[in-house]
Amino acid sequence: MKVLHVSAECYPAAKAGGLGDVVGALPKYLTAAGASSGVIIPRYRLKWIEENQFHTIYKGAVRLHNYYIPFSIQQESSGALGFPLFVADIPGKFDRRGIYADPGGYTYGDDVERYLSFQQAVLQWILNSPGRPSLLHCHDHHTGLIPFMVKHCPMYEGLNWMPTVFTIHNGAYHGAFGWDKMYLLPPFEPEARGLLDWSSHINPLATAVKCAWRITTVSPSYLRELQHHTSGIESLLQHEQHKCLGITNGIDTHVWNPATDSYLATPLGEDIAAFKQSNKEVLCRYAGLDPKRPLVSFIGRLVGEKGADLIPDLIHRVMHSGAQLAFAVLGTGNPELETAFRQLSHQYPGRFSAAIEYNESLAHLIYAGSDFLFMPSRTEPCGLNQMYAMKYGAIPIVRSVGGLKDTVPDIGAPNDIGLGIRFERFNLDDGNQALYRAVQLFHNQPIFEQVRQRIMQQDFSWEKSANAYIDIYKEMGI
Repeated sequence: MKVLHVSAECYPAAKAGGLGDVVGALPKYLTAAGASSGVIIPRYRLKWIEENQFHTIYKGAVRLHNYYIPFSIQQESSGALGFPLFVADIPGKFDRRGIYADPGGYTYGDDVERYLSFQQAVLQWILNSPGRPSLLHCHDHHTGLIPFMVKHCPMYEGLNWMPTVFTIHNGAYHGAFGWDKMYLLPPFEPEARGLLDWSSHINPLATAVKCAWRITTVSPSYLRELQHHTSGIESLLQHEQHKCLGITNGIDTHVWNPATDSYLATPLGEDIAAFKQSNKEVLCRYAGLDPKRPLVSFIGRLVGEKGADLIPDLIHRVMHSGAQLAFAVLGTGNPELETAFRQLSHQYPGRFSAAIEYNESLAHLIYAGSDFLFMPSRTEPCGLNQMYAMKYGAIPIVRSVGGLKDTVPDIGAPNDIGLGIRFERFNLDDGNQALYRAVQLFHNQPIFEQVRQRIMQQDFSWEKSANAYIDIYKEMGI
């Protein structure tokens, strides 16, 4: 194993969002391209982990201040994922039924202790294992202190030669905590204290940017946004721009393949229109919607970051304008938004439907059965949903931000390069205009079919992105 990915998520074992999809796919494609890769995540009490077999390969204990926490490293036994998957079993810290929050949506109050124990368990295992990786690839703030620890903590000095790559999937979350919890960290060189600090807090995300050998973001546009007007680490990323690179994510075309997808009512054959119509009828029957209307869907977390809070007022405006469209929502999140979407389902029967749940099979069917996918995100580092949608023939309607800007040129662009409908400002007027354009496109069937064929021909597979990561790895000598 040349590369070990360290992450809080990895599909199918543990997924809360795009991070899980990326970490579950990238190692597979890296390995196929010659950079053999593995993944380690915490061991949660989640369905996939509980149902699969793991065997213990290492046991140890990490110290948090004046007490020790025992842990074990376990490897998934079948090897069926296309890469070795390891879990850090840390009783009392991660043996819970949620990744970041309990099933009721309440976040955990001991994240500092949880992620410090996880990161140290990973490093202790690597330090005491004969088959060490050649490089550590860390993902998001949950692993952001690893590049610091291998450089500046004496107990891990045996790893200070090891290159580190850090990928920012979501720069809105820093994992910052007060200096009053410094005592929980392993001993570090006093002169390195400043590397931990950002805005008078210990900031794992900022620390990783300072200490990792290379920094990547999940799209070029997102890197530019982080450097100029978001997240609070703009100046730091400008200062470290010499080691930063934006690489657009891919999608796992083994999982997201409409021709072989077992979740679909009808798989894709030679007739795209028949494929879409069959799945749309099944979806509309399930959701109680009118299949004759253009069907717009939203899939994702019901939070402000994803723009979900724009949808309730937008739906009222659209429905009262007389626009003949249907709208479906799938997701969970803010309790107030969940309630609002349930109310919309009652208020507009046959035209609006909300499934307030996490449902992987229904998500696949929605992509295949929808005419459009709506993504009004406030921020979108890369976005995978728009790529899934295009693969399944749903035209994306996106706000022009982050990776959505990189992957969805507007259908008004010259030379027939358009792949969707874009809007600039996060407000009701722009959102309403985007949906109006979608309805107009739907009723212009020749152009609608042309755009749909074009989006389904796009190649969003991981090969190109994996090769870009391999180029980075080679620069660091592996």
